[in-house]
Amino acid sequence: MKRSRSLVLALVTALAATVGVAWAALPAFAAGATANFVKTADWGTGWEGKYTITNGGATALSGWTVVFDLPAGTSLGSYWDALLTSSGQRHTFTNRSWNGSVAPGASVSFGFLATGSGSPTNCQLNGAPCGGGPTPTTAPPTTAPPTTPPPTTPPPTTPPPTTPPPTTPPTGGLPKHLLTGYWHNFDNPAVELRLRDVPAEYDLVAVAFAEATSTPGAVTFAVDPGLSASLGGYTDADFTADVRTLHSRGKKVILSVGGETGRVAVNSSASATAFADTTYALIQRYGFDGVDIDLENGLNPTYMAQALRALRAKVGANLIIAMAPQTIDMQSPTGGYFKLALDIRDILTVVNTQFYNSGAMLGCDQNAAYGQGTVNFIVALACIQLEAGLRPDQVGLGLPAGPGAAGGGIVAPSVVNAALDCLAKGTNCGSFRPPRTYPGIRGAMTWSINWDVSNGNGFARTVKPHLSTLP
Repeated sequence: MKRSRSLVLALVTALAATVGVAWAALPAFAAGATANFVKTADWGTGWEGKYTITNGGATALSGWTVVFDLPAGTSLGSYWDALLTSSGQRHTFTNRSWNGSVAPGASVSFGFLATGSGSPTNCQLNGAPCGGGPTPTTAPPTTAPPTTPPPTTPPPTTPPPTTPPPTTPPTGGLPKHLLTGYWHNFDNPAVELRLRDVPAEYDLVAVAFAEATSTPGAVTFAVDPGLSASLGGYTDADFTADVRTLHSRGKKVILSVGGETGRVAVNSSASATAFADTTYALIQRYGFDGVDIDLENGLNPTYMAQALRALRAKVGANLIIAMAPQTIDMQSPTGGYFKLALDIRDILTVVNTQFYNSGAMLGCDQNAAYGQGTVNFIVALACIQLEAGLRPDQVGLGLPAGPGAAGGGIVAPSVVNAALDCLAKGTNCGSFRPPRTYPGIRGAMTWSINWDVSNGNGFARTVKPHLSTLP
């Protein structure tokens, strides 16, 4: 997000490097372990599946491998909480570093998307039937399947989290499809608003911005004096009361860190600790529900991941973690922002990429450079994230709220709705069509609430009702 906008022209020519293949032996089978499959969603042309591995034995399970077949005509897409290799229609999922150990009586899960109507068959867990029972008489291969996923969906490479991730991602009390908007804690040509005057259409309000201090990684926040003067007096106490007011309306409020001129830097373990400690203190003081990472001047994914995991350990599972990277930041899974999103996917709420101020860029098909301000641009670039490892519920579409809000890429709200339809249902697409549909696509974000109000609330009043029509 930016206090002022400048057009950044970028043309990206490659997405990701070739990923090598590694081989590993199957972990030992623990008696009583089962892997239960369910389709958690089905939209006719595809479905979302979930396997739950339950350890019904008396000893801990040190690792797991689930292997199954899919019939011809059914193919896998995005997946999460496991590593995947495939050979034809035979698919092998293995545990990640942080969810391989399963205590007696405990369970872990992984999920995936599939295109087609078929269901898994011939399932084995660590070489035995997924429903439990003895190992088949046919010995497993002496060389186990590779554990490195195919290049189309490169795995995150992150140290194990300090606490085991949840088997079901937290919702933070948010709706399935949500509208996010940024609220200005500063003066600019847009309408100034008290927080309590944010229109009711917004589900998630990101307060822009927390600022850096003289301590590396530390952040601070207070009501901007210029804004206070423009509003005829608006204090920290007024702001805190307004956060409670929004909570009473069922809304969530998060603190955004960064912006165009933001200089918060988390580049060491000490600065990661400072970020977590000071952000937690602000959450306690003002009642924020989470944090939004909007650093446009460099980001170290390793130490920011450390900071966000430490913050979540302090706040708990309902912490909302959002991101608002620029378009170019989400072109390759090896880039800093993209890598951070993949590395913390087990605790990440949503990534609202800024699909504007970008110029022309390549989409997930790598066949053409799509011009900003079109359905093709939004869908083709969102597709990169959806096909490279983020769950659909972690992907939001960030667009400007009309004139004044951005230097380029401004679209009518109806274009945002068309992009959501194309991604969620395969309808209202332009010439580019994604390889599959993503019914769980999280929703939309706009910069900003203030600019939307200045332009007659057209963004919120058009996009918010449309979200309820998505699957």
